[in-house]
Amino acid sequence: MGNNISASGKDLDDGLTSRIADKPGLAATIRAGIIGGVTGALIIWIYEAIVWVGVQHLMPLAGIPRNATGLVFGKEVQDSLGIGAYIVGTGIHFVFSMAWGILFAAIWPYFRQRGYEATFVALFYAIFAWIVMHVAIMIASTNHPNYYDPAVIIGGFMSHFCFTVPLALVVKRLLAPQPVR
Repeated sequence: MGNNISASGKDLDDGLTSRIADKPGLAATIRAGIIGGVTGALIIWIYEAIVWVGVQHLMPLAGIPRNATGLVFGKEVQDSLGIGAYIVGTGIHFVFSMAWGILFAAIWPYFRQRGYEATFVALFYAIFAWIVMHVAIMIASTNHPNYYDPAVIIGGFMSHFCFTVPLALVVKRLLAPQPVR
């Protein structure tokens, strides 16, 4: 008496696991990075409005968009641009947020395949992003807070956590392996 049970490699390969796209394409990676970056950019501005403006009284609410202009080009340029500093600062904020988002989306599949949680990776990504951005700001301009001050470092890490955690969750969802159609 025979049976029809088979465990050949071909039969196993025909299962669901072979129909899952594990590596996202370039367009999907860029799309996820842009959406995640914009999400993080908006959340970090909410954090800054609550903490920097509301709690710490570091600047007026209207100062948030123009802040990037002063950090990158200096206070003199920021003041000389007038209302243009808001446009330039907003552009800097969102362009860099999208670039950081695309970079995270590009590296996320590596960490996902190794079983890391997106929010865990986001915490280290925030610290990395803060250090890289503020070293660049120190090179580009003398108009910046004292980046050796522990309060500035902790506040910077906290704000960047508010950027990278939502970014990571959006990228994780958008780049989740999908069944091949």
